[in-house]
Amino acid sequence: MTAAADEVRKIQDNSFLIEEAYNQEDGVVQHIQAFQYIRKTRAWLYTFTQEWPAPKQAHQFSYTIPVVHVTDEQSATGLGDIALNYRYQLFMAGPYALAPRFSLLLPTGDYKKGMGNGALGYQVNIPFSAELSERLVSHWNAGMTITPNAKEAGGVTAGTSGYNLGASIIWLSSETFNLMTELAWNRVEAVQPDGSGLWEETFFVNPGMRFAMNYKSGLQVVPGLAFPIGIGASHGEYGAFLYLSFEHPLF
Repeated sequence: MTAAADEVRKIQDNSFLIEEAYNQEDGVVQHIQAFQYIRKTRAWLYTFTQEWPAPKQAHQFSYTIPVVHVTDEQSATGLGDIALNYRYQLFMAGPYALAPRFSLLLPTGDYKKGMGNGALGYQVNIPFSAELSERLVSHWNAGMTITPNAKEAGGVTAGTSGYNLGASIIWLSSETFNLMTELAWNRVEAVQPDGSGLWEETFFVNPGMRFAMNYKSGLQVVPGLAFPIGIGASHGEYGAFLYLSFEHPLF
């Protein structure tokens, strides 16, 4: 997201594990690629996301296509569950912004290989953003996911739910260079062969950096790098996170 027209084009909505509360500006589209690797499990996740104003900033449509590499019982790589997202800019006044999101999680991943839930899911996330000062910005998330007919690898079906909380602090060293630290907690239920649910929890701190390259055409390119470190339930896990965003006017 660009800043106001009379300002330098500072980085605004290019966090990694945490979602900001800024919808795409009128006539601006963003393409986001992210790659996360966890050393302990050797699992990785690649996502491609495209965000569009629909048609103005108050409404935003986006989709996320994941490619998953799992290593539970045997290594496998394939398409995960695609997300279709709608986000409403509830308010963006002064230093504060709030933009609730609702998503449909399509059962495009192979649940037999652990790449998806095998059923349609629903997700709500509430991102809140606050400019604490000229140099500090913070983002906060709280969300829930429900999959009424999730499947385990053998085909047993049961309803599952999940919860997520997160927060970040971002230091604007300059308009085009940021240092950041994120906290991301997830608690997800997985269907077991007997139809019961097993809760799995992850908790990561994610220090990183990002910088922007602005072009006269209106294109903004933002590469980023972070190093997720497991704490609490994820103690002993660590990895790398790579990020690349392209944002530009539609015409």
